[in-house]
Amino acid sequence: MITDAMSTTTAPPAIAGVRRSFVEARGVRFHVTEAGPEDGRPVLCLHGWPQHHWVYRSLLADPPPGLRIIAPDLPGYGWSGPPPHKWAKQDVADDVLALLDALGIERTLLVGHDWGGFIGYRMLLTAPERIEGYLVCNMAHPWQTPRTLAPHFWRFLYYQPIVAAAGVALQQRTPYLRKMIFGIGPKAHRVSREDRRVYTDRFRDPVVARTARDTYRTWLVNELPANGRTPEERRATMPIRALFGVGDVAIHHSLASARTAKADDYTVEFVESGHFILDERPELVRAKLIAFADELAP
Repeated sequence: MITDAMSTTTAPPAIAGVRRSFVEARGVRFHVTEAGPEDGRPVLCLHGWPQHHWVYRSLLADPPPGLRIIAPDLPGYGWSGPPPHKWAKQDVADDVLALLDALGIERTLLVGHDWGGFIGYRMLLTAPERIEGYLVCNMAHPWQTPRTLAPHFWRFLYYQPIVAAAGVALQQRTPYLRKMIFGIGPKAHRVSREDRRVYTDRFRDPVVARTARDTYRTWLVNELPANGRTPEERRATMPIRALFGVGDVAIHHSLASARTAKADDYTVEFVESGHFILDERPELVRAKLIAFADELAP
């Protein structure tokens, strides 16, 4: 069911020309922001933590010709309602596939960043017939083993355990996101103060803060150990183009290596950027999306 977006206590940030709606799918009330022709070629854009649909504001404000940009807030994030689960990544992938059904979209181009990138991988391995091609930004591919992860395991300990344990109070009552997540690394790779505020203010909402905590708690307690015991063996059959900023301090670029990817058509381009590549270099992401859409044009 699709309804017009209604005002909330804290309204979503303004983006000129977009269409907003709430869409019910698999028990989640998704907040969906769209731009471009309603009958255009669908491009589903998935954000990560600690962000929401605003990360795709450049594409939404000026959608490439012929493309229908669709940027939902993931379950429990942004202005979407909470999910009826503890944010197991496969559950979220199934939620988003159900959102495509509710929107009447059989097949889509896919863009993902951070946890949205991880969810995108779960979607294409679960329902490959639904994904035309995948542009993934600054996320490790799913074909990791204990051997590939071991040299970088310290990165998991840098922030994930504290978010999993005390994430609600941390995000609601402290400047942790602004100073420790968005404020680290070289100044050239940092998100602007104004954009940090747009992101971090939303995490003061208790639903959003709990969702972020559950995202990492479920990952560390259940999913990471399970992935270590049973590495992903399914092979990707659709084209995947990875774009990775090598200044990322959260995810090492080697985890996106084409050498270890189990995919029929996977390439990765390493560029000068930090983790938040969509904020730092939106023009590059836009150019790569346009080129990828042209490459896959029927």
